[in-house]
Amino acid sequence: METPSINRWIRRILTLGFGILLWHLPIPWDLSPDTWHLFTIFITAILGVLIDAVSIFTASILAMVASVIFSVLTPAKAFSGFSESFILLILSAFLVAKGVIKSGLGRRIAFLLIRRFGHSTLNLGYCIVATDTLLGPAIPSNTARSGILYPITLALAVDTGSLPTEKGRKKTGTYLMMTAIAGHSISSALWFTGMAANPVGAGIAAQFGVNMNFGNWFFVASIPCFIALILIPYILYILYPPQNKYTPEAPEAAKQAIKKMGPVRTKEWVMGITFLAMILLWAFSPVLKLNLAIVAFMGLSVLILANVYTLEDIRSGAGDALETYIWFAILYMMSTELNEMGFMGTLGTKIAVYTLDLNWILVYIFLTVLYVVIHYLFVSQTAHLLALYAVFLQVAIGAGVPAALMAFMLSFATNYFSVITPQASSSNVLFAGSGFLPSRDIYRQGAIITGLNLIIFLSMTPWIHWASSLWN
Repeated sequence: METPSINRWIRRILTLGFGILLWHLPIPWDLSPDTWHLFTIFITAILGVLIDAVSIFTASILAMVASVIFSVLTPAKAFSGFSESFILLILSAFLVAKGVIKSGLGRRIAFLLIRRFGHSTLNLGYCIVATDTLLGPAIPSNTARSGILYPITLALAVDTGSLPTEKGRKKTGTYLMMTAIAGHSISSALWFTGMAANPVGAGIAAQFGVNMNFGNWFFVASIPCFIALILIPYILYILYPPQNKYTPEAPEAAKQAIKKMGPVRTKEWVMGITFLAMILLWAFSPVLKLNLAIVAFMGLSVLILANVYTLEDIRSGAGDALETYIWFAILYMMSTELNEMGFMGTLGTKIAVYTLDLNWILVYIFLTVLYVVIHYLFVSQTAHLLALYAVFLQVAIGAGVPAALMAFMLSFATNYFSVITPQASSSNVLFAGSGFLPSRDIYRQGAIITGLNLIIFLSMTPWIHWASSLWN
């Protein structure tokens, strides 16, 4: 009888075989050898994670090594992802989030939520989604918002009896974490300021005569987004139910726990004030011209100076943060290099050939679906948008698709496909590194949620078409 380790070695051999075969296939589309070989390394690494041959950390390390050993990338290019500001933001936000837990503030917030909404795990899921949606318009970075939402979700998971272990995470943790990142993909789509790439897309759309602003964005997005926000927690609850569905004793237990904790302590006040200051600085960072990562490091510095979060805490608890930082930096680098080498642009050009003789409605559906599915190749939503948004919009308009309809749909898709893989958005990284969400679970559940979002938004095409046409 085969053991799990033998099965995993078989999957590793199959992954390696796939990579070797793809490497030696004839190079298509007049791509350069380096471009094709980098794509081969990248897609092989993703396949290894998908079939659970290796962890996402191991896959990314091996991919980076292979790209340098085979002279596909220079060492300088291979290491370039580690200096990206928003990736450093992930690392610092991860550490600050742990400070929220250590100070006790996370537990107190969790107990307050449980006392009010804790009769069922489903209620807690809706509470998480509602909190994130309310924060959306004020914080123009879904990565920054994830740094706020993650410690609260983590505390809720732990204080409802879930632990980041094979059995423990199934109680409530996996459901709450997945609901958080799935809801996050829609809260970003609801608000013009919900994600940094939204105004970028608006700027590109303006070149095609499409007007997008805070007001008309919310109006167009409102109905499909609210439908998705209502359905997502429930669908996840039905398809991947938590073991602890009902917690009737939780509100009373939370009430007693709050009494036992006593008045808010100095460390909690420091943590709370620091966290609030970080939120405000993140929210007004475009006006103040502040770097988001610097804000997070400022907050971390305050916590260390106030002895809320010590150097010993960092040394003992930074392993998962460092691991997440490494794999995301590598995959982001590879995705960016593929874009700069022209792989994505070439792909978009080839796509246009197949839409020449199609009805505009079929072109619209085809391009929307393809735009979503192709995000499996990207690590950054912004990189995806910069690489393909204008290409897809141009192809659609050439086929007769109304410009405003396609522009809004592609913009919304840039948000709701962020749950399709662990690395699909930097906002996923804290949750993916929590121990409650193995990469394979995010791939599986993320594919279902992305499909659900796609169906919801496509089915709301008449609304999006009519609402967007009012301003265009």
